[in-house]
Amino acid sequence: MKVAIATDTNSGIPAKQGARLGVFVLAMPVNLEDTVHYEGIDITSEQLYDAMRQHRDVSTSQPSPGQLMELWDGILDQGYDQIVYIPMSSGLSGSCQSAILFAQEYDGRVQVADNHRISVTQRESVLSALRLAQQGLDAEQIKTFLEQHAYDASIYITVDSMEYLKKGGRVTPAAAALATVLNLKPVLTIQGDKLDAFAKVRGIKQAQARMIEAVKQDRADRFGAVPEARLRIETAGTLENPELAEAWRQQVQAEFPFAEVTYANLPCSIACHVGMNSVAVVIMTDETQA
Repeated sequence: MKVAIATDTNSGIPAKQGARLGVFVLAMPVNLEDTVHYEGIDITSEQLYDAMRQHRDVSTSQPSPGQLMELWDGILDQGYDQIVYIPMSSGLSGSCQSAILFAQEYDGRVQVADNHRISVTQRESVLSALRLAQQGLDAEQIKTFLEQHAYDASIYITVDSMEYLKKGGRVTPAAAALATVLNLKPVLTIQGDKLDAFAKVRGIKQAQARMIEAVKQDRADRFGAVPEARLRIETAGTLENPELAEAWRQQVQAEFPFAEVTYANLPCSIACHVGMNSVAVVIMTDETQA
């Protein structure tokens, strides 16, 4: 059984990197006012940030049914027997439920894994799926595995500006204005289903400290029985300055010396909602490792 692994750019995996990994990647639409672009094809994070600096309207949307089914048909035409498609969480977008509906046309050859992840955690699911396929599991078995471990991850993120949370309706204009005046920074969390408020602190340094504290708490409580070899600690963000990104990575690395902490740019799909110069930290498990 030849099983292909496919995902979308919400995972933070661009098409070229996907090709190197052996993963098929669907580029997600990014709207700049009235113009539609596709992440990794004709828009990069840097270009999105430039549009944000100009205060242009940015948003995301679902891929069309034709684009998704063209991806799947192209994979099957290459001789694959089955596909595991890993989109962003159904709690964050309707694209997952749409994909599940379209997959019904493929008589079980396409399995859509709704494992409630995005960005760094979604990428980890893709890598786990690759390892499971190499171990000989079929598409349905891989889908089941990913969904069983869907919530074995947490993302904490803080934003530099309330502008895009306000535009997305996540905070009121009055609350955004007050937060700006008082230099309040919201700490948000994604535990699988949606972007939720977690805490509110004054200043970016306190926000970063609060996120690290939250990860330590998760490690002690939710993941207390998980060996260090199966724990992943990662950082991410929409930082324009590479030196600040490296400083954030090193700060988290110092707190979790057992982990090999890396930094990843958040995909455009998240950047459109949190704006520039946001920072995030992730804790998750790798259940495919012994």
